[in-house]
Amino acid sequence: MIAIVWRYRVAPASQRQFEQTYGSAGDWAKLFGEAEGYVRTELLRGGDGDYLTIDYWLGAAAWEAFSAGQGDAYRALDARCDALTEAEERIGLFAVAAGLN
Repeated sequence: MIAIVWRYRVAPASQRQFEQTYGSAGDWAKLFGEAEGYVRTELLRGGDGDYLTIDYWLGAAAWEAFSAGQGDAYRALDARCDALTEAEERIGLFAVAAGLN
């Protein structure tokens, strides 16, 4: 299993909409949920206005297949969500350590 981690800086006025869109039942999770190999999304909120998302996939091949097949939908949703964030950074793709799946 892999985890893809992103960090976001969100303005206070956008936090509610951001949480709805990026949470485990939000638009991103719905889009990912159409793909084979998607497991779940977690949304974490820091005390400083930063958020982390962690998207879990069965493996890198599942993520790559989704990216290849749903790239247009991904980019369209990303463009719609751009106004919700002040900054975003992909932290990286990580293998989930044995025993933590």
